[in-house]
Amino acid sequence: MKAMILAAGKGERMRPLTLHTPKPLIPVAGKPLIHWHVQALARAGLTELVINHAWLGDQLVAALGDGGALGVQIIWSAEGEPLETGGGIQRALPLLGDRPFVLVNGDIWTNYSFGGLTLPAGQLAHLVLVDNPAHKSTGDFALQGGRVTNPQEHDATRALTYSGIAVISPELFAGLSAGAFALAPLLRAAADRGLVTGEHFAGHWLDVGTPERLAEAERLARGG
Repeated sequence: MKAMILAAGKGERMRPLTLHTPKPLIPVAGKPLIHWHVQALARAGLTELVINHAWLGDQLVAALGDGGALGVQIIWSAEGEPLETGGGIQRALPLLGDRPFVLVNGDIWTNYSFGGLTLPAGQLAHLVLVDNPAHKSTGDFALQGGRVTNPQEHDATRALTYSGIAVISPELFAGLSAGAFALAPLLRAAADRGLVTGEHFAGHWLDVGTPERLAEAERLARGG
């Protein structure tokens, strides 16, 4: 499979760190956050990468180039205007091809291995779910027997959080017009149709959305 790393966000909650540096290039334990993803994907044999960019994207391209120094091949998907998660993926579909691909949010830190990711036949998405972090009291999806569903309102506190790691079929975007839109509604609609599977990851995972969580990622990455 190919893999796509989402790296086009502005990282507004991380300001002032992201005023002049794109969030994927902020260092964690001595190397840019995005390097952790690229290297983990490469170890899993996922060496054909597509990375989107917008905010300060020229810095990302200059830092990673074609990926050769990291043992991968990178194709860049430039966005002239904010397209959100869904729109950014749809823009990159011609670069990803017609087969399922691994998707990784560029603003997380994790020790997930990526090696066992797959998409069962006939499904539109496979999601990696994690326990709800301290800053998030309710989950995104329910998981039972490998099947992902949308939680009922009274069960939201027992649902799990979408980690930002998934395997996606391009068919999830069939019939959609180009433009800015979010990924989550597509996943919820597919889950309602019984077309989403998932797994629960209990290892280290952080949404590096604030300076405090960046410090926590630093601690975990250094073995704290």
